[in-house]
Order: sequence, then C-alpha cells, then structure tokens
Amino acid sequence: QVQLRESGGGLVQAGGSLRLSCAASGGAFNRYAMGWFRQAPGKEREFVAAISWSGGSTYYADSVKGRFTISRDNAKSTVYLQMNSLKPEDTAVYYCAADRRMGPPTGSKYEYDYWGQGTQVTVSS
Repeated sequence: QVQLRESGGGLVQAGGSLRLSCAASGGAFNRYAMGWFRQAPGKEREFVAAISWSGGSTYYADSVKGRFTISRDNAKSTVYLQMNSLKPEDTAVYYCAADRRMGPPTGSKYEYDYWGQGTQVTVSS
C-alpha cells in the first residue's frame, strides 16, 4: 500500500509562486507515474500535470501549461509541482496521485491507484 502526503500549500497573491511536494512511502515509487490534480469547491476534480516513472515525459493541462512544472526525485520518493504566475482560478485543493502502470503519464483520474489527502492552495486577487 502506497501512502502519499502533500505539503507546501498556502495563501499567495496573484502572480506569486508556490512549490508543492508529495512524499511517497510504502511502495515502489520509482515505478509509478505520478500526477497532480485539483478540486475547487463545487467542481469536479481536474487534471493538472503528470510525469512518467522515469521523469522523462511530462503532460500538462492547457490551463497551467507554461506556468506550472512537474518534476520528481526518485531517490527521495518525492514529486513536486512548481506553480508560478498563480491566478485566483488556481485556488483549489491539490492532490497527488500514483499510477501503478509503467506507461505514459495520463490525465485520466480513473487510471490512478493511490491518492493523497490534499493540500489547500488559495490565490488572492
């Protein structure tokens, strides 16, 4: 069983930056593709970014492309989401997730097997 724990959320002004971290334990982290998703109040959970098990392939939602960067450190069993030029519409609870398939990163939440508890990101205007 894989446990995922997000950290790094908080309150930031529009135009600012935050770096989210997701630490994994209890599984073969370096074999999993990893993803970040977010959920705003009253909305569906939506895809943000994903990265392959090796880190060699990444995939982004159009809404964050050019502003957010996903990366991973397999030695530390941690995946990161660097968020720059934040907008009020980025406000949400951000979740990391692990995909046991050793395939390309996917934006489908149904392909992910393990989820963290989430971290709140609030962007003020």
